[in-house]
Amino acid sequence: MTRIRIHVPACALALVAAVAVLATGCGSAGNKEKAGVEKIDYGKTREGVPIEQYILRNAHGMVIKVITYGATLTDVRVPDRDGKMASVVLGFDSLDGYLGTEPYFGATVGRVANRIAAGRFDLNGRTYTLATNNGPNHLHGGLRGFDKVVWHAALHPSGGEPSVTFEYLSRDGEEGYPGNLSVSVTYTLTSQNEIKLDYSATTDKTTPLNLTNHAYFNLAGEGAGTILDHELTIAADQFTPVDAGLIPTGQVVPVGGTPMDFTTPIRVGARITQVPGAAPGGYDHNYVLRPHTGLTFAARLQDPASGRELDVFTTEPGVQFYSGNFLDGTIRGRSGIPYGQHAALCLETQHFPDGVHHASFPSTILEPGQRFASRTIYRFSVR
Repeated sequence: MTRIRIHVPACALALVAAVAVLATGCGSAGNKEKAGVEKIDYGKTREGVPIEQYILRNAHGMVIKVITYGATLTDVRVPDRDGKMASVVLGFDSLDGYLGTEPYFGATVGRVANRIAAGRFDLNGRTYTLATNNGPNHLHGGLRGFDKVVWHAALHPSGGEPSVTFEYLSRDGEEGYPGNLSVSVTYTLTSQNEIKLDYSATTDKTTPLNLTNHAYFNLAGEGAGTILDHELTIAADQFTPVDAGLIPTGQVVPVGGTPMDFTTPIRVGARITQVPGAAPGGYDHNYVLRPHTGLTFAARLQDPASGRELDVFTTEPGVQFYSGNFLDGTIRGRSGIPYGQHAALCLETQHFPDGVHHASFPSTILEPGQRFASRTIYRFSVR
């Protein structure tokens, strides 16, 4: 196994790191790590294409791991209130797990994340037909979406913080979509225990585009029970109801007085059995974030037992809250423990699902000459 270690100078982080330690409770001034990036070989695809893993560390000991297959976030390690480290995302220890059938653990999802009804859309007088890989509908880019391709990685330290950029060229006609789409996602691990995701894309033909990351979070630690006792807040007064196939009806309705209301902190499991339209039971809905320009607070997830907290910020107009309804215990991940129903949850920052069919939704159409740009931040702390 080839290892290349690249250290980012820590001198510029010293003052910020000391302040961040006090703010987050994630370390101490006497227990600092050296921030940097390590690259290792991570095996080969079934076609023999080499895959790399990038391990990013910050000065407080927080670690994230990302692979070139699917630009996938494979691991996130953060401490609890007692300083005990644990992985807080579902995933696998080797490439084989990601090459099999699995529910997008940590993947970069596209060309269009979420669902497109009937796998069809009309654009500029032409009908485009996509794979129907989720019942009668198209899901997360199709049979070979961005989660199943090999990205090119390059190290780009960001302000003295460890950072890796993944790039991919999606060819015209790939999975039925029009246009050659150049897309990138940059993972930066900041001194404030944040994972910063910066997305960028350009196209030479008009095309739909909706990018997100599909990390499954359990702040107690992956394999450590369910997320039903986690407390969740979502900065959304409205959501988009769905039909039996989890396709938005086109309505935007208030969350108030319904089991969809997370405007104040509440246990994920408190009203989960009352959620309509999401077989086999649970949340799988797009929340309409309050009007904003630029980066805004989207959600907060808290695990009272461990003290870990996750704050989500985004420039996107929505966030899909998915409570792991379809996890059924058939997958064993890093811990070796089966991932059962509600073993983790997703907070997928995004444009609204099926946006190509709803003119009232924020547009998911990217035109030639435009540049798509989006940022999402996952900030970890303890209390």
